[in-house]
Amino acid sequence: MTPGSGNLPDDRLVRCSWATTELSTAYHDAEWGVPCHDDRTLFEFLILEGAQAGLSWEIILRKRDGYRRAFSGFDADVVARYDERKRRELLEDAGLVRNRLKIAAAVANAQAFLRVREEYGTFDRYIWRFVGGHPRVNGWRSHEDVPARTPESEAMSRDLVRRGFRFVGPTICYAFMQAVGMVNDHLVPCFRHRAVVHASA
Repeated sequence: MTPGSGNLPDDRLVRCSWATTELSTAYHDAEWGVPCHDDRTLFEFLILEGAQAGLSWEIILRKRDGYRRAFSGFDADVVARYDERKRRELLEDAGLVRNRLKIAAAVANAQAFLRVREEYGTFDRYIWRFVGGHPRVNGWRSHEDVPARTPESEAMSRDLVRRGFRFVGPTICYAFMQAVGMVNDHLVPCFRHRAVVHASA
């Protein structure tokens, strides 16, 4: 059964309009906007959102298994030790976005991730400070209303850049916040809006 769908058949559910393919619908229904406090998953989305810059999220969803394989299950301790030879290997991997800057950023971000974790105990404790530790529940009725960036994502971006992270502009940070449930940007008519609110309570 689709999470949070009650007894409605799947073809009668109202979803956010971007959930149009099998992959994006499954992601929308099960993951997007659900508050995440698992460091490995937070690292995964940090890398995937950076990889998505300039591309569609559908492309990243199709390559997600390739990223999990190539980036050691998103184990930041392992990725932080990737050397130049490993980076060249990743650039030849058709399962990834083969962009030299994005590959280098993923390794640099793993190293910065570990420094944050050492300082705060968990990356989760650090990153959720930007919303005061609790999800922001929005009440958008149209995708035209949803911002691309917010003061919180701008503050996050500035601090991440200061700490050595790359591909973490305010728009990427806001997409990350949406993905990991720091904000609930499901439209109000979407069946997941209320379900995510209840999951956050």
